[in-house]
Amino acid sequence: MAKPLPSVTPFCLFFQYYDISAKSNYNFEKPFLWLARKLVGDSNLEFVEMPALEPPEVQVDQQLMQHYEKELLEAQETALPEDDDADL
Repeated sequence: MAKPLPSVTPFCLFFQYYDISAKSNYNFEKPFLWLARKLVGDSNLEFVEMPALEPPEVQVDQQLMQHYEKELLEAQETALPEDDDADL
């Protein structure tokens, strides 16, 4: 199952995109860490401790996530066929 790519808008060109999940707490801190690094101007900034989050409702299989990321990279590197759209 491939994830849809986020659409690119002018707003998205200035911000880092992260797949996150509130149900599983997957990558929950990454957008906040990215924003904090940009605001402070220190790319080595790290959070001292994790925020107190609710226990995850679902578990994320890291091997499955790596498989999805590999498929996504392969899909991004694959050229789309040039079809004639005259029938549209």
